[in-house]
Amino acid sequence: MAAVNAHLAAMYESYLFSEVDRRVQAYRAENPQKRLLRLGIGDVSRPLAPAVVDALVGAAEEMGQAQSFRGYGPTRGYPFLLQAIIEREYEPVGVKLSQEDVFVSDGAKTDMAALQELFAPDAVAAVCDPVYPVYTDANRMAGRKIVLLPCSQEDGFCPPLPRERVDFLYLCSPNNPTGAALTYAQAARFVDYALENGVALLFDAAYSAYISESGRPKSIFEIQGAKEVAVETGSFSKSAGFTGLRCAWTVVPRENRFGLNALWARRAAAKMNGVSYPVQRAAQAALETPGWEQSRENVRYYMENAKILLGAAEKAGFCTWGGKDAPYLWVKCPDGMSGWEWFDVLLQNKGMICTPGEGFGSCGKGFVRFSAFASREETQEAAARLSEG
Repeated sequence: MAAVNAHLAAMYESYLFSEVDRRVQAYRAENPQKRLLRLGIGDVSRPLAPAVVDALVGAAEEMGQAQSFRGYGPTRGYPFLLQAIIEREYEPVGVKLSQEDVFVSDGAKTDMAALQELFAPDAVAAVCDPVYPVYTDANRMAGRKIVLLPCSQEDGFCPPLPRERVDFLYLCSPNNPTGAALTYAQAARFVDYALENGVALLFDAAYSAYISESGRPKSIFEIQGAKEVAVETGSFSKSAGFTGLRCAWTVVPRENRFGLNALWARRAAAKMNGVSYPVQRAAQAALETPGWEQSRENVRYYMENAKILLGAAEKAGFCTWGGKDAPYLWVKCPDGMSGWEWFDVLLQNKGMICTPGEGFGSCGKGFVRFSAFASREETQEAAARLSEG
């Protein structure tokens, strides 16, 4: 009998969004004529920018010609995309990188799940609670000890520093699910802690394009000393609508004191053959004018959705967070309900789909997350239903 991964086998039977989908499908079966408003999963609804589509089509046509056909590309990514990432995402905020610091992949989720492989089997991970499930799930699959950092509404859902020894620590800013974005001072506190205690920071910046308030870093590398201890992932999924194309990047500075740049490069060489050429050309177009401006228009569209939802929730008297630097609203459930209880109420009574906070950790109990990635029409209708209380 083949031995299976006991850690994986012992995990929760149903993944968060699978359970949401199960309940939604049951509702649909009983109410086939009713319209559902989807404010649950964080998937985009707007099409790709025209410049991105042109680049994708052009690169696909290149692949059909003998003189321009390409096979396996560079494992870390084509130089044209590496340079575009550096020039658009990092140079404007004063961060200097070389192409050797950047790695292209098929998704930030993929990389955030894989980064734990760089550490010893007995290394301890610190994870915020509530948090996007991939951080905890990846470490549970590996059988690691996980130290949870409880986030509370009293602290604006900013995580505390660990009280026990850990080896690496996940941060997500703007945060999914709470929408909270770290200030410079808060980010610097974590960098100082990591430098003093020899801890690696794994920083998820997938939603950095949505930061609008001043005083909040878009990259952890804006903080002095971060290059020594931090790794950062960025994504085209929510900033440029690549949820169906799949492209992201991870920055592992060569200055990293733990030698993670060489380790990540070796892992990449062993486990992947890179992202397809057409997708990388499309990603390049998303970072260059006019693709950048077209993609920013989509970001503004989603943030206007968030503003509409936030106004409706506040009008109804709900306690809310997020919606200003992130396309998510984090809302406290009324009448002491759990997230799953309010999820069912909203589904059954208002035809609205949200995400229960319990799916993001024990500190998410009593909250739900609303996504602003629906169409404007759906968002306005959801706001009208939500403002009724």
